[in-house]
Amino acid sequence: MRNAFALVLALWVMLATSTPFSAARAQGGAGALVTVRDAETEGLLRAIAHPLFRVAGVDPALVRMTLIQARPINAFVTTGNRLFINTGLIQQSAGAGDLAGVLAHETGHIAGGHVARLPEEMRNAMLRSLAGMLLGGAAAAAGGGGGAAAAGMLGGQAMAQGELFAFSRAQEQAADQAGMTFLDRLGWSGSGLRRLLLRMQEQEMLTVGRQDPYLRTHPLSRDRLEFVTDWVERAGAARGDAGLPAGLEAAFLMVRAKLDGFIDPPLSTWRRYGENDGSAPARYARAIAQHRSGRADAALGLLDGLVREQPSNPWLRELQGQVLFEAGRVAEAVGPLREAARLAPGEALVRLALGRALMEAGDPALLRAAAAELEASLRIERENAFAWRQLAVAQGRLGLAAQADLALAEEAMLVGDFPAVRTLAQRAEAALPPGPLRLRAADLRHAAQRDNMTREQREQEREAMRRRPRP
Repeated sequence: MRNAFALVLALWVMLATSTPFSAARAQGGAGALVTVRDAETEGLLRAIAHPLFRVAGVDPALVRMTLIQARPINAFVTTGNRLFINTGLIQQSAGAGDLAGVLAHETGHIAGGHVARLPEEMRNAMLRSLAGMLLGGAAAAAGGGGGAAAAGMLGGQAMAQGELFAFSRAQEQAADQAGMTFLDRLGWSGSGLRRLLLRMQEQEMLTVGRQDPYLRTHPLSRDRLEFVTDWVERAGAARGDAGLPAGLEAAFLMVRAKLDGFIDPPLSTWRRYGENDGSAPARYARAIAQHRSGRADAALGLLDGLVREQPSNPWLRELQGQVLFEAGRVAEAVGPLREAARLAPGEALVRLALGRALMEAGDPALLRAAAAELEASLRIERENAFAWRQLAVAQGRLGLAAQADLALAEEAMLVGDFPAVRTLAQRAEAALPPGPLRLRAADLRHAAQRDNMTREQREQEREAMRRRPRP
Protein backbone atom coordinates (compact mmCIF):
# COMPACT_ATOMS: atom_id res chain seq x y z
CA MET A 1 0.00 0.00 0.00
CA ARG A 2 2.90 2.33 0.77
CA ASN A 3 4.33 1.80 -2.71
CA ALA A 4 0.93 2.47 -4.26
CA PHE A 5 0.64 5.73 -2.31
CA ALA A 6 4.09 6.77 -3.48
CA LEU A 7 3.06 6.19 -7.08
CA VAL A 8 -0.12 8.24 -6.57
CA LEU A 9 1.94 11.08 -5.07
CA ALA A 10 4.48 10.92 -7.88
CA LEU A 11 1.70 11.05 -10.47
CA TRP A 12 0.08 14.03 -8.75
CA VAL A 13 3.36 15.94 -8.71
CA MET A 14 3.97 15.06 -12.36
CA LEU A 15 0.50 16.23 -13.39
CA ALA A 16 0.70 19.37 -11.28
CA THR A 17 3.96 20.47 -12.82
CA SER A 18 2.37 20.36 -16.26
CA THR A 19 -0.10 23.08 -15.30
CA PRO A 20 0.38 26.84 -15.58
CA PHE A 21 -0.44 27.30 -11.90
CA SER A 22 2.38 25.03 -10.80
CA ALA A 23 4.70 26.74 -13.26
CA ALA A 24 4.03 29.98 -11.36
CA ARG A 25 4.91 28.28 -8.07
CA ALA A 26 8.00 26.70 -9.58
CA GLN A 27 9.27 30.05 -10.76
CA GLY A 28 9.18 31.31 -7.21
CA GLY A 29 10.49 28.08 -5.72
CA ALA A 30 14.15 29.06 -5.62
CA GLY A 31 13.35 32.44 -4.05
CA ALA A 32 10.70 35.05 -3.59
CA LEU A 33 8.46 35.73 -6.55
CA VAL A 34 9.17 39.30 -7.68
CA THR A 35 6.29 41.23 -9.20
CA VAL A 36 6.76 44.50 -11.07
CA ARG A 37 4.52 47.54 -10.78
CA ASP A 38 4.98 50.25 -13.40
CA ALA A 39 2.23 52.49 -14.70
CA GLU A 40 3.72 52.80 -18.18
CA THR A 41 4.14 49.05 -18.65
CA GLU A 42 0.71 48.31 -17.23
CA GLY A 43 -0.80 50.90 -19.55
CA LEU A 44 0.78 49.20 -22.56
CA LEU A 45 -0.53 45.80 -21.46
CA ARG A 46 -4.02 47.23 -21.04
CA ALA A 47 -3.88 48.95 -24.43
CA ILE A 48 -3.21 45.60 -26.11
CA ALA A 49 -5.13 43.19 -23.88
CA HIS A 50 -8.36 45.07 -23.23
CA PRO A 51 -9.45 45.27 -26.90
CA LEU A 52 -8.76 41.53 -27.15
CA PHE A 53 -10.82 40.84 -24.03
CA ARG A 54 -13.72 42.90 -25.35
CA VAL A 55 -13.91 41.20 -28.77
CA ALA A 56 -13.75 37.87 -26.90
CA GLY A 57 -16.74 38.84 -24.76
CA VAL A 58 -14.62 39.01 -21.58
CA ASP A 59 -15.04 41.94 -19.19
CA PRO A 60 -11.54 43.48 -18.74
CA ALA A 61 -12.43 44.30 -15.14
CA LEU A 62 -12.63 40.56 -14.40
CA VAL A 63 -9.06 39.81 -15.53
CA ARG A 64 -6.18 40.68 -13.23
CA MET A 65 -2.82 41.06 -14.98
CA THR A 66 0.38 40.66 -12.98
CA LEU A 67 3.88 41.33 -14.28
CA ILE A 68 6.59 39.00 -12.96
CA GLN A 69 10.27 39.90 -13.03
CA ALA A 70 11.74 36.90 -14.84
CA ARG A 71 13.90 36.76 -17.94
CA PRO A 72 12.44 33.64 -19.64
CA ILE A 73 9.60 34.10 -22.11
CA ASN A 74 6.36 33.09 -20.43
CA ALA A 75 2.73 34.05 -19.92
CA PHE A 76 -0.07 31.97 -18.45
CA VAL A 77 -3.55 32.11 -16.95
CA THR A 78 -4.50 30.67 -13.57
CA THR A 79 -7.81 30.26 -11.77
CA GLY A 80 -9.77 33.42 -11.14
CA ASN A 81 -8.79 34.81 -14.56
CA ARG A 82 -5.36 35.88 -13.33
CA LEU A 83 -3.00 36.53 -16.22
CA PHE A 84 0.71 36.42 -15.38
CA ILE A 85 3.25 37.89 -17.80
CA ASN A 86 7.02 37.61 -17.46
CA THR A 87 9.02 40.75 -18.08
CA GLY A 88 11.13 38.56 -20.37
CA LEU A 89 8.21 38.22 -22.77
CA ILE A 90 8.37 41.96 -23.40
CA GLN A 91 12.16 42.20 -23.27
CA GLN A 92 12.64 39.39 -25.79
CA SER A 93 9.82 40.25 -28.15
CA ALA A 94 10.78 41.70 -31.53
CA GLY A 95 7.84 44.08 -31.49
CA ALA A 96 4.40 44.80 -30.07
CA GLY A 97 2.90 42.21 -32.44
CA ASP A 98 4.67 39.38 -30.59
CA LEU A 99 3.17 40.52 -27.30
CA ALA A 100 -0.27 40.93 -28.92
CA GLY A 101 -0.10 37.40 -30.33
CA VAL A 102 0.65 35.90 -26.91
CA LEU A 103 -2.06 37.96 -25.20
CA ALA A 104 -4.54 36.90 -27.88
CA HIS A 105 -3.68 33.25 -27.22
CA GLU A 106 -4.09 33.72 -23.45
CA THR A 107 -7.40 35.47 -24.09
CA GLY A 108 -8.43 32.32 -25.91
CA HIS A 109 -7.76 30.33 -22.74
CA ILE A 110 -9.81 32.78 -20.66
CA ALA A 111 -12.74 32.92 -23.07
CA GLY A 112 -12.71 29.12 -23.41
CA GLY A 113 -12.76 28.53 -19.66
CA HIS A 114 -9.80 26.18 -20.00
CA VAL A 115 -8.31 26.85 -16.58
CA ALA A 116 -11.66 26.25 -14.89
CA ARG A 117 -11.82 22.80 -16.50
CA LEU A 118 -8.26 21.82 -15.63
CA PRO A 119 -8.84 20.75 -11.99
CA GLU A 120 -11.63 18.41 -13.15
CA GLU A 121 -9.35 16.90 -15.81
CA MET A 122 -6.59 16.43 -13.23
CA ARG A 123 -9.05 14.80 -10.85
CA ASN A 124 -10.24 12.45 -13.59
CA ALA A 125 -6.64 11.61 -14.46
CA MET A 126 -5.95 10.79 -10.81
CA LEU A 127 -9.03 8.56 -10.63
CA ARG A 128 -7.98 6.71 -13.79
CA SER A 129 -4.53 6.20 -12.35
CA LEU A 130 -5.97 4.89 -9.10
CA ALA A 131 -8.24 2.54 -11.05
CA GLY A 132 -5.17 1.18 -12.84
CA MET A 133 -3.44 0.65 -9.50
CA LEU A 134 -6.44 -1.16 -8.05
CA LEU A 135 -6.68 -3.40 -11.10
CA GLY A 136 -2.97 -4.13 -10.85
CA GLY A 137 -3.33 -4.97 -7.17
CA ALA A 138 -6.23 -7.33 -7.91
CA ALA A 139 -4.18 -9.07 -10.60
CA ALA A 140 -1.29 -9.46 -8.17
CA ALA A 141 -3.58 -10.96 -5.53
CA ALA A 142 -5.03 -13.43 -8.02
CA GLY A 143 -1.70 -14.43 -9.60
CA GLY A 144 0.47 -14.24 -6.51
CA GLY A 145 3.08 -12.02 -8.25
CA GLY A 146 4.09 -8.37 -8.44
CA GLY A 147 4.69 -8.13 -12.19
CA ALA A 148 1.03 -7.74 -13.05
CA ALA A 149 0.60 -5.13 -10.33
CA ALA A 150 3.48 -3.03 -11.65
CA ALA A 151 2.21 -3.32 -15.21
CA GLY A 152 -1.30 -2.31 -14.18
CA MET A 153 -0.08 0.65 -12.14
CA LEU A 154 2.28 1.94 -14.81
CA GLY A 155 -0.34 1.40 -17.48
CA GLY A 156 -2.91 3.43 -15.54
CA GLN A 157 -0.37 6.17 -14.87
CA ALA A 158 0.67 6.35 -18.54
CA MET A 159 -2.96 6.44 -19.67
CA ALA A 160 -3.78 9.26 -17.25
CA GLN A 161 -0.72 11.25 -18.27
CA GLY A 162 -1.44 10.77 -21.97
CA GLU A 163 -5.05 11.84 -21.63
CA LEU A 164 -4.13 14.95 -19.64
CA PHE A 165 -1.46 15.92 -22.16
CA ALA A 166 -3.95 15.37 -24.99
CA PHE A 167 -6.37 17.67 -23.14
CA SER A 168 -3.60 20.29 -22.81
CA ARG A 169 -2.69 20.08 -26.51
CA ALA A 170 -6.33 20.41 -27.47
CA GLN A 171 -6.60 23.49 -25.26
CA GLU A 172 -3.55 25.06 -26.89
CA GLN A 173 -4.96 24.49 -30.38
CA ALA A 174 -8.34 25.90 -29.33
CA ALA A 175 -6.64 28.96 -27.78
CA ASP A 176 -4.66 29.50 -30.98
CA GLN A 177 -7.81 29.41 -33.09
CA ALA A 178 -9.68 31.73 -30.74
CA GLY A 179 -6.73 34.10 -30.47
CA MET A 180 -6.35 34.38 -34.24
CA THR A 181 -10.07 35.04 -34.52
CA PHE A 182 -9.84 37.85 -31.96
CA LEU A 183 -6.88 39.40 -33.78
CA ASP A 184 -8.81 39.23 -37.06
CA ARG A 185 -11.81 40.96 -35.52
CA LEU A 186 -9.55 43.82 -34.48
CA GLY A 187 -7.79 43.90 -37.83
CA TRP A 188 -4.47 43.02 -36.17
CA SER A 189 -1.90 40.68 -37.68
CA GLY A 190 -1.19 37.31 -36.07
CA SER A 191 2.39 37.23 -37.33
CA GLY A 192 3.67 37.86 -33.80
CA LEU A 193 2.24 34.58 -32.55
CA ARG A 194 3.75 32.80 -35.52
CA ARG A 195 7.18 34.25 -34.66
CA LEU A 196 6.85 32.96 -31.11
CA LEU A 197 5.82 29.48 -32.24
CA LEU A 198 8.76 29.36 -34.65
CA ARG A 199 11.03 30.22 -31.76
CA MET A 200 9.43 27.48 -29.67
CA GLN A 201 10.05 25.03 -32.48
CA GLU A 202 13.75 25.90 -32.34
CA GLN A 203 13.74 25.51 -28.56
CA GLU A 204 12.27 22.00 -28.69
CA MET A 205 15.77 20.82 -29.59
CA LEU A 206 17.19 22.22 -26.34
CA THR A 207 17.32 20.36 -23.06
CA VAL A 208 14.36 20.99 -20.76
CA GLY A 209 16.46 23.11 -18.41
CA ARG A 210 17.34 25.54 -21.20
CA GLN A 211 13.85 25.84 -22.68
CA ASP A 212 11.68 28.86 -21.99
CA PRO A 213 8.84 28.03 -19.57
CA TYR A 214 6.37 29.06 -22.28
CA LEU A 215 7.26 25.87 -24.17
CA ARG A 216 6.66 23.67 -21.14
CA THR A 217 3.35 25.31 -20.19
CA HIS A 218 2.15 25.63 -23.80
CA PRO A 219 2.91 22.32 -25.57
CA LEU A 220 3.81 22.87 -29.21
CA SER A 221 2.73 20.63 -32.05
CA ARG A 222 3.36 20.78 -35.77
CA ASP A 223 -0.39 21.16 -36.30
CA ARG A 224 -0.42 24.30 -34.14
CA LEU A 225 2.39 25.94 -36.06
CA GLU A 226 0.93 25.01 -39.45
CA PHE A 227 -2.50 26.27 -38.42
CA VAL A 228 -1.18 29.67 -37.28
CA THR A 229 1.09 30.01 -40.31
CA ASP A 230 -1.76 29.25 -42.73
CA TRP A 231 -4.06 31.68 -40.93
CA VAL A 232 -1.49 34.49 -41.01
CA GLU A 233 -0.80 33.98 -44.71
CA ARG A 234 -4.49 33.90 -45.63
CA ALA A 235 -5.28 36.96 -43.52
CA GLY A 236 -2.26 38.82 -44.88
CA ALA A 237 -3.30 38.14 -48.43
CA ALA A 238 -6.81 39.38 -47.66
CA ARG A 239 -5.94 42.64 -45.89
CA GLY A 240 -2.24 43.27 -46.41
CA ASP A 241 -1.14 41.85 -43.04
CA ALA A 242 -2.23 44.92 -41.08
CA GLY A 243 -0.37 45.89 -37.94
CA LEU A 244 -1.39 47.25 -34.57
CA PRO A 245 -2.94 50.70 -34.11
CA ALA A 246 -0.66 53.70 -34.52
CA GLY A 247 1.38 54.49 -31.45
CA LEU A 248 1.46 51.02 -29.90
CA GLU A 249 4.75 50.03 -31.50
CA ALA A 250 6.46 53.19 -30.30
CA ALA A 251 4.99 52.69 -26.81
CA PHE A 252 6.19 49.08 -26.81
CA LEU A 253 9.76 50.07 -27.72
CA MET A 254 9.86 52.59 -24.87
CA VAL A 255 8.53 50.03 -22.37
CA ARG A 256 11.00 47.39 -23.53
CA ALA A 257 13.85 49.88 -23.14
CA LYS A 258 12.58 50.81 -19.68
CA LEU A 259 12.47 47.20 -18.51
CA ASP A 260 15.94 46.59 -19.93
CA GLY A 261 17.23 49.66 -18.10
CA PHE A 262 15.74 48.76 -14.73
CA ILE A 263 16.23 44.98 -14.80
CA ASP A 264 19.50 44.36 -16.64
CA PRO A 265 22.89 45.48 -15.27
CA PRO A 266 23.80 49.02 -16.42
CA LEU A 267 26.79 47.73 -18.40
CA SER A 268 24.48 45.44 -20.38
CA THR A 269 22.17 48.36 -21.04
CA TRP A 270 25.00 50.57 -22.31
CA ARG A 271 26.20 47.76 -24.60
CA ARG A 272 22.74 47.20 -26.02
CA TYR A 273 21.84 50.89 -26.31
CA GLY A 274 25.16 52.47 -27.33
CA GLU A 275 25.93 56.17 -27.42
CA ASN A 276 25.69 56.12 -31.21
CA ASP A 277 22.00 55.17 -30.94
CA GLY A 278 20.08 58.43 -30.74
CA SER A 279 16.60 56.90 -30.75
CA ALA A 280 14.19 57.77 -27.95
CA PRO A 281 14.12 54.21 -26.52
CA ALA A 282 17.93 54.08 -26.43
CA ARG A 283 18.21 57.40 -24.59
CA TYR A 284 15.44 56.26 -22.22
CA ALA A 285 17.34 53.07 -21.37
CA ARG A 286 20.63 54.94 -20.94
CA ALA A 287 18.97 57.50 -18.63
CA ILE A 288 17.74 54.67 -16.41
CA ALA A 289 21.19 53.04 -16.42
CA GLN A 290 22.72 56.38 -15.37
CA HIS A 291 20.14 56.70 -12.60
CA ARG A 292 20.88 53.19 -11.32
CA SER A 293 24.59 53.99 -11.39
CA GLY A 294 24.07 56.99 -9.11
CA ARG A 295 24.51 59.63 -11.82
CA ALA A 296 21.32 61.61 -11.34
CA ASP A 297 22.45 64.67 -13.30
CA ALA A 298 23.41 62.57 -16.34
CA ALA A 299 20.06 60.79 -16.18
CA LEU A 300 18.16 64.07 -15.90
CA GLY A 301 20.07 65.54 -18.83
CA LEU A 302 18.94 62.68 -21.08
CA LEU A 303 15.37 62.94 -19.78
CA ASP A 304 15.27 66.71 -20.37
CA GLY A 305 15.96 66.14 -24.06
CA LEU A 306 13.25 63.50 -24.27
CA VAL A 307 10.73 65.74 -22.51
CA ARG A 308 11.39 68.55 -25.00
CA GLU A 309 10.60 66.11 -27.82
CA GLN A 310 7.59 64.49 -26.07
CA PRO A 311 6.10 67.14 -23.76
CA SER A 312 2.83 65.23 -23.34
CA ASN A 313 4.49 61.97 -22.25
CA PRO A 314 3.62 61.48 -18.54
CA TRP A 315 6.08 58.61 -18.07
CA LEU A 316 9.09 60.80 -18.79
CA ARG A 317 7.89 63.26 -16.15
CA GLU A 318 7.25 60.40 -13.74
CA LEU A 319 10.80 59.11 -14.23
CA GLN A 320 12.22 62.61 -13.72
CA GLY A 321 10.39 62.71 -10.39
CA GLN A 322 11.62 59.25 -9.44
CA VAL A 323 15.26 60.12 -10.22
CA LEU A 324 15.04 63.30 -8.13
CA PHE A 325 13.19 61.59 -5.25
CA GLU A 326 15.66 58.71 -5.04
CA ALA A 327 18.59 61.14 -5.27
CA GLY A 328 17.30 62.85 -2.13
CA ARG A 329 16.09 65.94 -4.01
CA VAL A 330 12.52 65.41 -2.88
CA ALA A 331 11.26 68.99 -3.12
CA GLU A 332 12.48 69.15 -6.73
CA ALA A 333 10.62 65.91 -7.51
CA VAL A 334 7.24 67.47 -6.77
CA GLY A 335 7.10 69.55 -9.97
CA PRO A 336 7.70 66.72 -12.50
CA LEU A 337 5.38 64.40 -10.57
CA ARG A 338 2.65 67.04 -10.52
CA GLU A 339 2.97 67.33 -14.28
CA ALA A 340 2.86 63.52 -14.64
CA ALA A 341 -0.34 63.42 -12.55
CA ARG A 342 -1.85 66.18 -14.68
CA LEU A 343 -1.06 64.26 -17.86
CA ALA A 344 -2.21 60.89 -16.44
CA PRO A 345 -4.76 61.65 -13.70
CA GLY A 346 -6.24 58.15 -13.76
CA GLU A 347 -2.97 56.36 -12.97
CA ALA A 348 -2.95 55.24 -9.34
CA LEU A 349 0.81 54.71 -9.18
CA VAL A 350 1.52 58.22 -10.46
CA ARG A 351 -0.80 59.77 -7.87
CA LEU A 352 0.86 57.61 -5.21
CA ALA A 353 4.32 58.82 -6.22
CA LEU A 354 3.17 62.45 -6.10
CA GLY A 355 1.58 61.91 -2.68
CA ARG A 356 4.82 60.48 -1.29
CA ALA A 357 6.87 63.36 -2.68
CA LEU A 358 4.51 65.96 -1.22
CA MET A 359 4.59 64.21 2.16
CA GLU A 360 8.39 63.91 2.28
CA ALA A 361 9.19 67.36 0.82
CA GLY A 362 9.67 68.78 4.33
CA ASP A 363 6.88 71.37 4.11
CA PRO A 364 4.03 70.76 6.59
CA ALA A 365 1.79 72.92 4.41
CA LEU A 366 1.91 70.18 1.74
CA LEU A 367 0.61 67.40 4.01
CA ARG A 368 -3.06 67.92 3.19
CA ALA A 369 -2.27 67.90 -0.54
CA ALA A 370 -0.25 64.71 0.02
CA ALA A 371 -3.17 63.02 1.76
CA ALA A 372 -5.51 64.11 -1.04
CA GLU A 373 -3.22 62.57 -3.68
CA LEU A 374 -2.93 59.32 -1.71
CA GLU A 375 -6.71 59.18 -1.32
CA ALA A 376 -7.07 59.78 -5.07
CA SER A 377 -4.67 56.90 -5.73
CA LEU A 378 -6.70 54.60 -3.48
CA ARG A 379 -9.98 55.55 -5.14
CA ILE A 380 -8.48 54.21 -8.38
CA GLU A 381 -6.82 51.15 -6.84
CA ARG A 382 -7.95 50.15 -3.35
CA GLU A 383 -5.90 46.95 -3.12
CA ASN A 384 -2.53 48.63 -2.66
CA ALA A 385 -1.30 47.96 0.86
CA PHE A 386 1.68 50.31 0.48
CA ALA A 387 -0.60 53.20 -0.47
CA TRP A 388 -2.72 52.63 2.64
CA ARG A 389 0.46 52.70 4.76
CA GLN A 390 1.54 56.01 3.18
CA LEU A 391 -1.92 57.50 3.75
CA ALA A 392 -1.73 56.45 7.41
CA VAL A 393 1.61 58.21 7.76
CA ALA A 394 0.25 61.40 6.19
CA GLN A 395 -2.88 61.33 8.37
CA GLY A 396 -0.80 60.67 11.47
CA ARG A 397 1.34 63.74 10.72
CA LEU A 398 -1.86 65.74 10.31
CA GLY A 399 -3.00 64.62 13.75
CA LEU A 400 -5.84 62.45 12.37
CA ALA A 401 -5.15 59.43 14.59
CA ALA A 402 -8.47 57.66 14.05
CA GLN A 403 -8.27 57.98 10.26
CA ALA A 404 -4.67 56.73 10.40
CA ASP A 405 -5.81 53.68 12.39
CA LEU A 406 -8.47 52.99 9.77
CA ALA A 407 -5.91 53.22 6.95
CA LEU A 408 -3.61 50.83 8.83
CA ALA A 409 -6.54 48.45 9.28
CA GLU A 410 -7.09 48.51 5.51
CA GLU A 411 -3.40 47.70 5.00
CA ALA A 412 -3.53 44.87 7.56
CA MET A 413 -6.58 43.36 5.85
CA LEU A 414 -4.76 43.31 2.51
CA VAL A 415 -1.65 41.63 3.93
CA GLY A 416 -3.64 39.13 6.00
CA ASP A 417 -2.75 40.40 9.49
CA PHE A 418 -6.22 39.82 10.92
CA PRO A 419 -5.38 40.34 14.62
CA ALA A 420 -4.08 43.81 13.67
CA VAL A 421 -7.27 44.44 11.66
CA ARG A 422 -9.41 43.67 14.70
CA THR A 423 -7.38 45.92 17.01
CA LEU A 424 -7.01 48.88 14.63
CA ALA A 425 -10.56 48.80 13.29
CA GLN A 426 -12.02 48.62 16.79
CA ARG A 427 -9.90 51.58 17.90
CA ALA A 428 -10.85 53.59 14.81
CA GLU A 429 -14.55 52.75 15.20
CA ALA A 430 -14.52 53.99 18.79
CA ALA A 431 -12.88 57.30 17.88
CA LEU A 432 -14.52 58.20 14.56
CA PRO A 433 -17.77 60.21 14.41
CA PRO A 434 -20.86 58.61 12.85
CA GLY A 435 -20.53 58.39 9.10
CA PRO A 436 -19.01 56.36 6.25
CA LEU A 437 -15.55 56.02 7.83
CA ARG A 438 -16.96 54.67 11.07
CA LEU A 439 -19.13 52.22 9.14
CA ARG A 440 -16.06 51.07 7.19
CA ALA A 441 -14.20 50.47 10.45
CA ALA A 442 -17.09 48.35 11.70
CA ASP A 443 -17.14 46.39 8.42
CA LEU A 444 -13.43 45.65 8.71
CA ARG A 445 -13.78 44.59 12.34
CA HIS A 446 -16.61 42.22 11.49
CA ALA A 447 -14.81 40.82 8.43
CA ALA A 448 -11.75 40.02 10.55
CA GLN A 449 -13.74 38.08 13.17
CA ARG A 450 -12.79 34.41 12.97
CA ASP A 451 -16.42 33.33 12.52
CA ASN A 452 -16.74 35.56 9.46
CA MET A 453 -13.41 34.73 7.86
CA THR A 454 -13.10 32.37 4.93
CA ARG A 455 -11.13 29.15 5.30
CA GLU A 456 -8.31 30.68 3.26
CA GLN A 457 -8.21 33.72 5.53
CA ARG A 458 -8.07 31.54 8.66
CA GLU A 459 -5.22 29.56 7.15
CA GLN A 460 -3.52 32.83 6.21
CA GLU A 461 -3.85 34.02 9.82
CA ARG A 462 -2.40 30.79 11.21
CA GLU A 463 0.53 31.02 8.81
CA ALA A 464 1.14 34.66 9.78
CA MET A 465 1.09 33.72 13.46
CA ARG A 466 3.62 30.92 12.84
CA ARG A 467 5.96 33.35 11.08
CA ARG A 468 5.88 35.94 13.86
CA PRO A 469 9.09 36.02 15.91
CA ARG A 470 8.70 34.62 19.42
CA PRO A 471 9.62 36.88 22.37
